[in-house]
Amino acid sequence: MTSPTRSHREVVVTNASGLHARPAADFAAMAARFDADIHVSKERRNVDGKSVLLLLTLDVRYGDSVSIDAIGPDAARAVEALCELVAS
Repeated sequence: MTSPTRSHREVVVTNASGLHARPAADFAAMAARFDADIHVSKERRNVDGKSVLLLLTLDVRYGDSVSIDAIGPDAARAVEALCELVAS
C-alpha cells in the first residue's frame, strides 16, 4: 500500500481582493475539481479549501501569506493551480 501524495506551498496573495467573495468562490470551485483534501492556512488557522464560507473566515487580504496543503492523487496539481490562482 502506498502512502497518499502530499503537496505544500506558501504563497503571497497578489489578487487585489484577497480571498473575499468572488475569489474565495473561485478558489473553492477550483479546489473541488481535484481528487485531494485541500487546506488553506493563515496565521495558525487552518480551513477546508473547498468551503467558501470557511475560506472567508480566514480574512485573507492582498499581500497576506497563506499555506496551501493537499493530500491525495491530485495533490501536486491542485497546489500548483491554486497557488497560480491566488498569485494572479
